[in-house]
Amino acid sequence: MSIKATLLASGAAVFIAMSGAALAATHPVTGETLAEDQTFTYRILDEFPSYDPQLAEDVSGGELIRDLFEGLMNQDAEGNLVPGVATGYTVSDDKLTYTFTLRDNAKWSNGDPVVAGDFVYAWRRAADPATASEYAWFIELMALENASAVVAGEMPTDALGVRAEDDHTLVVTLSEPLPYFAQMTTHFTTFPTHQATVEAFGDQWTRPENIVSNGAYVLTEHIPAERSVRERNPMYWDNENTIIEKVVALVINDENQALTRYLAGELDRTEVPAGQYPRLHEEYPTEALSFPLLCSYYFNVNLTDSGPEALRDVRVRQALSLAIDRDVIVENVLAGGQVPAYTLTHWATAGFEVPQVAAATMTQEERNAAAQALLAEAGFGTGGAPLSLEILYNTSEAHQKIAVAIGQMWKTTLGVETTLANQEWQTFLDARGNQNYELARAGWCGDYNEASTFLDIVSTNSGYNDSKFSNADFDALMAQAKTSDDPLPLYTQAEQIIATELPVLPIYHYASVYMLNDAIKNWPVNNVQQNWYARDLYKVAE
Repeated sequence: MSIKATLLASGAAVFIAMSGAALAATHPVTGETLAEDQTFTYRILDEFPSYDPQLAEDVSGGELIRDLFEGLMNQDAEGNLVPGVATGYTVSDDKLTYTFTLRDNAKWSNGDPVVAGDFVYAWRRAADPATASEYAWFIELMALENASAVVAGEMPTDALGVRAEDDHTLVVTLSEPLPYFAQMTTHFTTFPTHQATVEAFGDQWTRPENIVSNGAYVLTEHIPAERSVRERNPMYWDNENTIIEKVVALVINDENQALTRYLAGELDRTEVPAGQYPRLHEEYPTEALSFPLLCSYYFNVNLTDSGPEALRDVRVRQALSLAIDRDVIVENVLAGGQVPAYTLTHWATAGFEVPQVAAATMTQEERNAAAQALLAEAGFGTGGAPLSLEILYNTSEAHQKIAVAIGQMWKTTLGVETTLANQEWQTFLDARGNQNYELARAGWCGDYNEASTFLDIVSTNSGYNDSKFSNADFDALMAQAKTSDDPLPLYTQAEQIIATELPVLPIYHYASVYMLNDAIKNWPVNNVQQNWYARDLYKVAE
């Protein structure tokens, strides 16, 4: 006997039965007058490394991919699961088999039907070592049968626990029950790809002239490091209920320049520059927004032989962490509603309770005193050997301000000298991923709303364990948590290990701090993952 999954109604339900809605003068449900030009233009910091669902690895790329492609399930404005290509799914009594029913009117942008085999191809492709996907480990985290062996190259890709029973039935077999498995199918790594196009064009298949996609939009223009344009896909199964006609992503490295262009009416959304939210919120109360975002900001510590020997001493890492005045960072440098972090998992994560680690219970004066004692014990600081470290970050004024502030804290409190190095996004990712750094800025946004999405990144086999931390006790806790009816105590223990060993130095938990044109409606402010879909938005006349 199967259990029918409950699929909640989408917050975008206002678009139902809106034939030709983009041409309508008024919204058919709310009655609002729609703007004549339904273009949404927003700023991104850097060029996307990839538009390929199985190769993408960053938040901005994910935003674009969610418009170009569609997975089995989507999220509504509250973050709840709603149908995507799948109209629903059933779960076996032992919770090891998920059967997804695919809608029969889903099409690729070239008119081909979207079938279960397209998902099988994509998932096998993500797991295939030949693809070299940074998110191959995500397929392992999904607990697909034989995933670890396939990713390791020990079994062929057709051994992966996913198969097409027929064109409209996808059967997934897990190696162990995973309560949040369905949530994971909203992640872009699991989105289908068009096999014939990938094979015909190789690494050029995502070029506008080549790409075949199944989402609400198609890629019509891409000028590297300048802009990407996506426009409505007439083949999308729900195209008649889409209102936004065109989405333009502009690469603007300078936050203040982006703000100037926003205020001039050239952008509909941009991030608020560090420290400016209080002023902007006072001047533009309906446009300057701050709300929780399921991301954590931290410094990676290179624990390998390519990093400084001093950083392999846990006392040094503890001293560096304690000497960071996180209140100054969030209140003075950022000032946008961010929260100081002494643990890795974001405080707003569903079902998670932030554990009281020792550092969080101390005053900053107490932390500084403890930091000085630890550094001296390790043989550095006043009366000891000099210590100089480099902080690497991707080019951004906010990242620079944070690095400067922390460097000054370390110098004042510990006598540690710092140098700063910045790199453009792809170069930075390569350097961090190959351990060509000492300390490196990092941010992690939850791939799904459950604590393991944060904690798993410092597991030994994680593709994003850029510190190369390995702790058998930590790995065992995370493995046990996956099958536990009550994983919270295990997550608490895992966080305590991170707080002691500090392979990463948590600094703050994010907030989304935007300037958003108040003519843009239906933005998912209550979805802490901020997984937005342009097809759910609309622009009213001003």
